[in-house]
Amino acid sequence: MKNILVTGGAGFIGSNFINHILSKHDDYNIVNLDKLTYAGNLENLIPSQDNKNYKFIHSDITNTELVKFLFEKYELQYVINFAAESHVDRSILSSREFVTTNVLGTNILLDVARIFNVKKFLQISTDEVYGSLGKDGLFTEETPLSPNSLYSSSKASADMLALSNFKTYGLPVIITRCSNNYGPYQFPEKLIPLMIINSLNDKNLPVYGDGKNIRDWIYVLDHCRAIEMVFESGTNGEVYNVGASTEMENIEIIKLILKHLQKPESLIEYVKDRLGHDRRYAIDSSKIQNELGWSPNYSFEDAIIKTIDWYISNKDWWNRIINGEYMEYYQKQYKI
Repeated sequence: MKNILVTGGAGFIGSNFINHILSKHDDYNIVNLDKLTYAGNLENLIPSQDNKNYKFIHSDITNTELVKFLFEKYELQYVINFAAESHVDRSILSSREFVTTNVLGTNILLDVARIFNVKKFLQISTDEVYGSLGKDGLFTEETPLSPNSLYSSSKASADMLALSNFKTYGLPVIITRCSNNYGPYQFPEKLIPLMIINSLNDKNLPVYGDGKNIRDWIYVLDHCRAIEMVFESGTNGEVYNVGASTEMENIEIIKLILKHLQKPESLIEYVKDRLGHDRRYAIDSSKIQNELGWSPNYSFEDAIIKTIDWYISNKDWWNRIINGEYMEYYQKQYKI
């Protein structure tokens, strides 16, 4: 058996990964350590909660003694670190939580991982650490780090700590940096679920600036498959970019959502641009494709419709979040 500590596993990408990995591997034991901040939701893990190979721990990665205890109790051999504060707007309002979780928390995990001689430490990062692109070019693994937001700066710091542990101590670290994810269980503050939900409720759709900021989009299950491949076959000390080569302007996506839901474009409301808003991200994922054989299974055209339809079918899930009821709901449901 592989005993794996997954941190931040109640969040969007982490929960999708746990559900994916437990559906495929009977020889993986997952210990999910999550603080359950505003974006963590145990309802995301309903497909896994009754799996005998799954255990949830409600705590914080900055709790050093608790992390050590978990390594001892569950004989943990691997770490996959999803835990992070991740919303740029929130980092502009207050950066403290981002530094605490993303930098200090990662450093604590690395320290404990060294003590217990883990076999692999997989750090889940973001393409935002590279900064912003002009009209041309792609981010490669060799692109210098040049983060522009407080969020991406904290993630870049965590990446540098992880690689420093590899170079200094030989800790078997691997980093993945992914483009923008979308799919089921994404917290409603993010672009795609926000636009879907507002459209369904006939509310205005706030669009930063001119709406022409470009992101490279990937369906979350394709990202989970990439993480799985890197975990199983990636080379220690390496960075792997993960993207689906799907560059789209924000306004394009919003109009596509409105069209699918048969809602008027008059719902679009252009608002003052975000501070330090990066103009364009685009990932070169040829390394993971050539070395590990990964490629995306989902086209954007198909997966965005699957995503929209998921939010239509799961109104109770996001209504509990919007109405502030989900914390009370799963505290009772899951006895937290």
